[in-house]
Amino acid sequence: MAACLPWLAALLLCSAPAAAQTGAPAIPRLSVAVEPAGSPEEVSSAVQLLLLLTVLSVAPAILLMCTSFTRIVIVLSLTRSALGTQQVPPNPVLLGLALFLTFFTMGPTLERVNTEAVRPYLDRKITFDQAVEAGSRPVREFMLRQAREQDIALFVRLARLPQPKTPDDIPMNVLAPAFLISELKTAFTIGFVIFIPFLVIDMVVSITLMSMGMMMLPPVIVSLPFKILLFVLVDGWQLIVQSLSLSFR
Repeated sequence: MAACLPWLAALLLCSAPAAAQTGAPAIPRLSVAVEPAGSPEEVSSAVQLLLLLTVLSVAPAILLMCTSFTRIVIVLSLTRSALGTQQVPPNPVLLGLALFLTFFTMGPTLERVNTEAVRPYLDRKITFDQAVEAGSRPVREFMLRQAREQDIALFVRLARLPQPKTPDDIPMNVLAPAFLISELKTAFTIGFVIFIPFLVIDMVVSITLMSMGMMMLPPVIVSLPFKILLFVLVDGWQLIVQSLSLSFR
């Protein structure tokens, strides 16, 4: 096969001019070139386009960090770890459920953004800057309700800013990380509560196997069916979703 490759390459090179003479369709050629800019405005436009593409690539992650997605996905992941089912449910299922719950819990906030910012901007009643300001207001109110005061005070102190007198005085670069670490603490608190009943089952199974002299049998294999049975009997997914939804009110 290796000996035939040079002959095939030579055949393709020889047939290219013949194809051009007979009017056969030519193979398109794609080239990317870097040429010198003709004016400073071209350089400025290229830099602005590069910055815009960079912002758009990280915009979904930034938006998710400012919503209830962080708390929901961490609690669901901790629930799977507490069950000990490894990759069941799989990651796409957990992420899909987290996204749907995020849209559900953020429904009133997103409706306000649509009513106060998106629709007026599409109807050309307000400018783009006014739409951004009006759309960020409901999101800020949601983040302020969920962020803890001590977390906000921490980042105000780290940024060496004066003590804010009103919630509107809190800048976004302080509110966003404070909201994020508040969500992390709340998520881990809920996860700790979820772990307790499954930990009790693991301990009971381990003590029972040791008392029976079956120390070579891994306790995880025995406790997994009991944990799944308990989770199904108490309708665990409904309880977790209900608890997550009520935790944002």
